Amino acid sequence: MGRIILEGFMGSGKSTYGRILSKEFLLPFLDTDEEIERIEGCSINEIFKEKGEEYFRNAETGLLEELSASGRFKDGVISVGGGMPVREKNRELMRMCGSVVYIKASAESLKERLRRGKDKRPMLKGGDLDNIVDALLSEREDSYISAAHYVIETDGLEMYQVVNELKQIYNNRRKPLN
Repeated sequence: MGRIILEGFMGSGKSTYGRILSKEFLLPFLDTDEEIERIEGCSINEIFKEKGEEYFRNAETGLLEELSASGRFKDGVISVGGGMPVREKNRELMRMCGSVVYIKASAESLKERLRRGKDKRPMLKGGDLDNIVDALLSEREDSYISAAHYVIETDGLEMYQVVNELKQIYNNRRKPLN
């Protein structure tokens, strides 16, 4: 069956949808942010604070390289961090690893969700949430689309509807974008 990789902006629901999909298909689930925290032995906030964003981005690329070269999670669901697709190399690796699905939500929906957990996200520190989200989303949108085989626009959809779309993609019942 293969891997399905969920990408999108922070707060889009990638991990939530990924966990549900993995349970429904009895597949392993990997959240790349959680895996990097496990490997590094500290939180992403601590990594950003102590080692910097570039170190974290390199860790993301290293994890993707390991996944693409190994059979680990060859059948599974992977949720990637919101900034992972920004690097061209990461987009290429993601597409090699499996079917990439862009979980797309509007800026308004994302801002509403992110207000609740702003302190847990290093990219949201030190400024106005609305301005940060607008700027980052504008900066990343092309990367998300470039990496994606599929796009699911989640605004107006219930959770089960998004999961059903993901099931169709995983079962090869939906035609990819490219």
